[in-house]
Formats: sequence, structure tokens, C-alpha cells
Amino acid sequence: MKKKIIAMLLCVAMLLCVTACGGESSSSDDASDSSSSTEDSGTSSGEGGDTAAAFKIGGTGPLTGSTSIYGIAAQNGAQIAVDEINALGGIQFELRYEDDTNDPEKAVNAYNAVKDWGMQISLGSVTSKPGEATSILNYEDRIFALTPSASSVATVEGKDNVFQMCFTDPNQGMASAQYIAEQDMATKIAIIWKNDDVYSKGIHDTFVEEANERGLEIVSDTTFADGNATDFSVQLADAQSNGADLIFLPMYYEPASLILTQANAMGYTPKFFGVDGMDGILTMPGFDASLAEGVMLLTPFNADADDEKTQAFVEKYEELYGETPNQFAADAYDCIYAIYQALEAAECTPDMSNEELCDALIEQFTTMTFEGLTGDGEGITWDEDGLVSKNPKGMVIEDGVYVGLD
Repeated sequence: MKKKIIAMLLCVAMLLCVTACGGESSSSDDASDSSSSTEDSGTSSGEGGDTAAAFKIGGTGPLTGSTSIYGIAAQNGAQIAVDEINALGGIQFELRYEDDTNDPEKAVNAYNAVKDWGMQISLGSVTSKPGEATSILNYEDRIFALTPSASSVATVEGKDNVFQMCFTDPNQGMASAQYIAEQDMATKIAIIWKNDDVYSKGIHDTFVEEANERGLEIVSDTTFADGNATDFSVQLADAQSNGADLIFLPMYYEPASLILTQANAMGYTPKFFGVDGMDGILTMPGFDASLAEGVMLLTPFNADADDEKTQAFVEKYEELYGETPNQFAADAYDCIYAIYQALEAAECTPDMSNEELCDALIEQFTTMTFEGLTGDGEGITWDEDGLVSKNPKGMVIEDGVYVGLD
């Protein structure tokens, strides 16, 4: 009987062992499946990144649609910076962008997608109207944001944790009028602007104010909207009939390209002066880039600058993406490095809450000086309202490239 009992106990023990081993194997399989799911999530940690100990940076931008040149450039520029920093082996980043198609409502959905992913620090949105929408959420969620290019004042207004790497719209309008006056570029000025676009309107309004202060004569001030952004014959005829020898274009490159094309067709050859949204016109598909010859603009970035840092960035960008980077790419690159500098100085770690990171980054950004690709080399700073201080560069398009204005 004793032998039978011992045999039965041994059988029970063997069954328990098999069950335990089977459970352990099942748990291992589940972990493998979970790991595969994470790898397929669409995130990008860059080269050398340890995603378990990385800061998660998210942003939204137009990755498809008519303004995708800006969103894709910002994403690419940010990714280069992430890869470079991760390769250093210290602070690590994961980067994730979501497509907002330059639509505020879709930008909110895109923001929520990167928030659900675990975003700790934000690059905001690439364009202004989406930027205004997502900056409200950044403020409510206490997630620090540094947008490369959402330039409307409303993006940062009343939000202590939302900062801009780009010039504000009023800053561009004022600086453009100042530059035209100081360089004595024109006697009579026409303006063509988009009246349903906060970016265009913001620049227009401060340009007019500053132009009046400086005695510049505005002889034609005409508008267009989304529904009539293909035929500019009326606006150009008004400028020409009033003798405008310079046309100021506070707009993005797509309508600007049509204006240049249609002015050429009617034999009207005034000077054209644009803003940073026109960066990208030289690579626009279907546009005769020779028509942009002589166009002037203020921009924070010159891809042809001869400093070592700029040339290294341009070379890397061209190698990876097959084209010359625009200022949106450079501003996003600077965003990542500015965040990196601030995190290092504040001794932040990825296990900190987004609220803790937010407070630390606000303190750093309102006190630090940053040397980046953009600006004129005198250092970049921010005030308590999140507004950037850096000097623009006057550029003119000559032989298909940007050349610094004297």
C-alpha cells in the first residue's frame, strides 16, 4: 500500500511540473507577441535608440496633401536630429509624427493619437491653424511643446508651456517692411494676401502698419481665398495699373508660384518679396523655377551657408531624402537639439511625468541660449510668452539657389 501511495504522489508531482512548464511557455509566447506589436507600432527611435529608456516626442503635420512639403520636411529634419543624438549614447529619443493634412480637426485627432502612444514632449503642429488647435491641448495636458513652424501668435498666446522655433507672423510682417524701407527697394508697393489664412493675415496686418510708419506707399492691397486661389489676373492687373514696382506676397509657395507664372504671362515684371512660407517653391513639381529668379524673402535658414554645421546637415538630408532641406526641416532639427540641451541641463530622465518635464523645460527655455542652424549665429533665446528671438536672413533667388542679400 505504501508503495502505491508513493507512486501516486510521484505522478501528481510530475503532472504539476508539466503544467508549470506549459504555463511558463505560454507566458513567453505572449511576451514575444507583445514585443512584435510594439515594434510594428509605427514609432521611430532612430539609430542606437534604447526605447525602454527614451523620451517620447510627438508632433502633427501635413504629411499628405497640398502642404505636405512642410510636414514631411519637419519630420525629416527632426528625425535626423534624433538619429544623431541617439548615436551619442546618452539621452535617447523616440519620435512619432501623425498626419493632420493641415486641418485643425484632424490635428486634434492626430494629437490624441500621439498622446495615447505616450508622448511626453511635443513638437506641436507644423502649420498655424492646426497649431492653434493642438496648443490648447498641450496646455491642458501640461505637455511641453516647441513647434518648428506654427507661427501665429494665437499658437502660444496664454499658454506658458508652448514655444515657437519660428518667427511669429507679426514679426515677419514688421521685419519685411523694415527691410524693404531700409534697402530702399520700392517706391510703390502692392500686397496680395490670403484673407482666410491666419498666417497670411497676421503678416499682412503688421506689414501694413510698419510700412505706414516708414512712409512706404501701398498702392494696391488685394486678397484671395481658398475658392479663388487659381486666377490672380485681377490682383495683378490692379497692382500693375497702380504702378507697383514691388509686390509683397505673405503666403505659402503654391499660390505664389501661380502669381509668378501669371505675372510673367502678362509681361509684368515687378520685384517680388515673400516670406518663409515660400521656401520650397524651387522644388515644387510642375513649376518653372526660373520664374522665381530674383524673388526676395526673409528666412531663418540658408542651405548654401558655408558654416560646417549647416553643410553637414544639408549633406545628410540630401543623402537620405534626395533633396535640399528647406527652413521647415532646419527649424525642426533645431527643435530636437534645443529640447536635448534643455533636458541635459535640467538633468531630466524618461521616467519623469510629463508635468515634471513640462516645468523643467519651461524653466530652461526661458533662461537658456541655443546655437542652432537657424537665425544669424548670434544665439537663439525665448521669452516667457514662448516667442523666439533670432534674426532673419535676407535672401534672393539667383541661378536657382538662395543667396544672401547684402
